[in-house]
Amino acid sequence: MKILFSPRSCGARVARVWRARRTDAGMSTSEYAMGTIAACAFAAVLYKVVTSDVVSTALQSTIGKALDVPF
Repeated sequence: MKILFSPRSCGARVARVWRARRTDAGMSTSEYAMGTIAACAFAAVLYKVVTSDVVSTALQSTIGKALDVPF
């Protein structure tokens, strides 16, 4: 009886297929640039939201209530 697949040959075949499918080595320069622009835009929007009057008042109120707790 001939064994068609041994664990060693299966592992080698899987590794060969995996290497053949990995054609993308990473992000290109334009993808890094787009990611950086998106992160900066998100940071700007988040900064505007956090420094707005409504959020600032709510944060000050919450911190004030936390500090006024009697011990």
